[in-house]
Amino acid sequence: MSEPTEVLAAEPPPPEAAESGQQPRPLPPVGRSVTARAALAGTLVSLVLIVAIVLGSRLLRDFDSALLPYAVATVFLAFGIAYRYTVWVSAPGARRLFKKGFGSFFSADNFKKAPTALPKMIATYLGFQKFLGARSRSRWAAHQLIFWGCLLAAAITFPLTWGWFTFTSDSGSGPGYEMRIWGFKIIGFDSLNVLGWLMFHGLDIAAVLVIPGASYFLWRRMKDRGAITGQRFAYDLLPLICLIVISVTGLLLTFSSIFLHGGGYEFLAILHMVSVVFTLIYIPFGKFFHIVQRPAAVGMQLFKYTARQDEQVFACKRCGEPIDTTPYVENLRGTMQDLGLDFNAFVEYCPRCKRVLRGNAYLTHVKKGFK
Repeated sequence: MSEPTEVLAAEPPPPEAAESGQQPRPLPPVGRSVTARAALAGTLVSLVLIVAIVLGSRLLRDFDSALLPYAVATVFLAFGIAYRYTVWVSAPGARRLFKKGFGSFFSADNFKKAPTALPKMIATYLGFQKFLGARSRSRWAAHQLIFWGCLLAAAITFPLTWGWFTFTSDSGSGPGYEMRIWGFKIIGFDSLNVLGWLMFHGLDIAAVLVIPGASYFLWRRMKDRGAITGQRFAYDLLPLICLIVISVTGLLLTFSSIFLHGGGYEFLAILHMVSVVFTLIYIPFGKFFHIVQRPAAVGMQLFKYTARQDEQVFACKRCGEPIDTTPYVENLRGTMQDLGLDFNAFVEYCPRCKRVLRGNAYLTHVKKGFK
C-alpha cells in the first residue's frame, strides 16, 4: 500500500446511527402507490395535450388527418415522460435533486445574488453543453449537431403535427404563402426565395445536422473499447440508429419529390412515419430520457454556484482540502439517510481520505485475522 503510515494512523469515521443509538431510517415504501401516482400524472398530462391540440388547431379545423399517427405518438410521448418523471422523482436521491434543483432555479434570492448566473448556465450547460468539451472536442461537436438538429426538428414537427402551424396559399399552389399560428397570420413569404426555401426545408437542415453527429457516436460505439464494454443495444445503439433512419428517410422524401417526381414516395413516407412514431414512444423509456432530466441538473449547478458565492465551502475533516459546497454536502448526507445508509459520515471526507480510511479499516478488521 502506497501510504502505510497514514493508513495505520487514520481511523474510520464512526456511523452516525451508532453514535446516536438510533437505527437507520427505513426506506419509504415503493410500489403500487408510486405506479398509481405516475399513471395519474401521465393521464393528466396526456389529456392536457389533447385539449391543447383541439383548441390550438381551432377545434381541429387546421388539423391535418394525414399527420394523425404523429399526433397520437406525441400523446403517448407525453404520457411516458410524465409517468417516468414521476417514478424518477419518487426515489429519495432524485427527489432531493428535484427539490434543490428547481428550488434554486426559481429562487428570488439566487436571482438577487447572481442575476446573470441562470441565463449563463442555461446557455452553457443546456445549450452549448461546455462540460462535454472538457471530455472530448469531437464528442462535444457531435453532440451539438444532434442537439440543435433535434431541437430544430421538434420546433417544426410538433406544432405542425398538432395543427398549430399552417401554411396556406390563396392560389392553392403558391408561390406566395402565409404562415399562421393558431389561426393568426405571422408572416407572408415567397416559396421561391431564400426565406421560403428555409421555411420548407427546415427538416432537411435538421437531418443534415443529425446524421453526422449520430454517425460519429455510432462509429465510436463500434470502435472504442471502453464504449463497447458497457454498451447495450437497446439503450445505447438503438437511439442512434433511429435518429439516422429518421433523418435519412426524411431526406429521401425530399429527394423523391424533387428528382424522382414522387417515385417511391409512399413507401418512404410510411417508413419515415414508423421510425418517427417508434422513436417518440421510445424516448421516455430509453437513453433520450436524460433530455427531460437535464433541467434539474442545471438547477443543482445553480444551487452549488450560489453557495460558492457565499463562500459556503465544506472542507475535508481529515486533510482540510475543500470537498464541495456545504449545502451540497448536507444534501448528500440527507440523501444517504433517506436511503437508510448508516455510513453517511464518509461524505465529510475527500476521495483520497476515503481511500485511506477504507484501507485502514481493511488492515484493522480484515487482515488482522491473518496475523
